[in-house]
Amino acid sequence: MAIGPVDVYIIGFPGNKFTGRIAPAIVDLVDRGIIRVLDVLLVIKDEDGNITAVEMADIGADQPNFMEIELAQPGALGRDDAEEVSDDLPPNSSALLIAFENVWAAQLAEHFAEAEAVVIDYIRIPADVVAAVVTE
Repeated sequence: MAIGPVDVYIIGFPGNKFTGRIAPAIVDLVDRGIIRVLDVLLVIKDEDGNITAVEMADIGADQPNFMEIELAQPGALGRDDAEEVSDDLPPNSSALLIAFENVWAAQLAEHFAEAEAVVIDYIRIPADVVAAVVTE
């Protein structure tokens, strides 16, 4: 079975306003077989600069949508990741780290392997950058 590339998104929440409202979109992508969530980690920095890392099982018990996501590799994101992200995190903000496999690309990777081709590099252009260029 081919494995698709893995992305790790770091999504910021200024003012620590993490509500879980992005969970339904993630669940939808999982349900449609587009991505497979490997792990999720919430990093919170309070006003005094104290850092707390929260695993998905502990994220918002009042956010049932997040609990619908089955993790393929729980623990893949850990303390080192939290520390690295916290260095750039302003006080009174949080970041959600989400690692996911691009299942949609697994078949493409399999075809590359069958053709004895190798990906030399790939570049992902963030959506906000594309939107800025397209609207100019």
